[in-house]
Amino acid sequence: MIGNETGNTVIDIENAVVSYREDIALRGVSLRVKRGEFVGIVGPNGAGKTTLLTLVNGLARLLQGQVSVLGCQFTSGTGHVLRKKVGYVAQMMSLDPRMPMSVHDVVMIGRYGRLGLFKRPSKHDHKIVDKVLELVSMTPLANRPIGHLSGGEQQRVAIARCLAQEPEIFLLDEPTASLDWKSKMDILELVKMIHQSQKLTTLFVTHDLSAIPVSCNRLILMKDGFIWNQGGVSELLTDTQLSKLYDMPVHMVQRHRQEAVAA
Repeated sequence: MIGNETGNTVIDIENAVVSYREDIALRGVSLRVKRGEFVGIVGPNGAGKTTLLTLVNGLARLLQGQVSVLGCQFTSGTGHVLRKKVGYVAQMMSLDPRMPMSVHDVVMIGRYGRLGLFKRPSKHDHKIVDKVLELVSMTPLANRPIGHLSGGEQQRVAIARCLAQEPEIFLLDEPTASLDWKSKMDILELVKMIHQSQKLTTLFVTHDLSAIPVSCNRLILMKDGFIWNQGGVSELLTDTQLSKLYDMPVHMVQRHRQEAVAA
């Protein structure tokens, strides 16, 4: 059961090896994350970024190593317990505009992990849904069909659904993929605001260099299933580091460098 964390550490991964069928996705990864940290995880496709989030969420196949999340040791029987405390937002998926669910209904799905599938939402549950819709600025669209929203609006709803779960850890897996520039920047700013206002521990995964959350406390660079490097954003968000990471010349936009220094 979830108990006391070691000190202020809420994620403690030691020498984790994870596989999917015959493929090794994580190769001896060790990582500690303190409560309230905002950690950016960057790297090319196939680096193991999503697998790392899957491990934190209690869904990975651990071949070797030890994992503790919120004081709970990872075993085959503890995943469902973890997922009540760990919220996950994936990249945007296209939705059928005919889907007969309102924005409010979709966000309410986030409550069922706590309620159980066969319990009816109470007034308290509806209040939580209303609160998170307001937090992500979607209250005016609460009754609109989910399929009628723009990509950026749909991703706000996905974030609200995650927050309705009342998580302690906030996992975001490529949440700005497929969004236009303005929507991407809006989502990055929203994630920053939520992290700060809700006092969450946040892990943000991206392969898109324009979507690196420069406000994070720490940046982790992943490559070939390893943590290749980690440190401060201003230290790692450089042409030299990123060119080595991606095995090709990378030239960061100057605006990102300035924001990284100011963060």
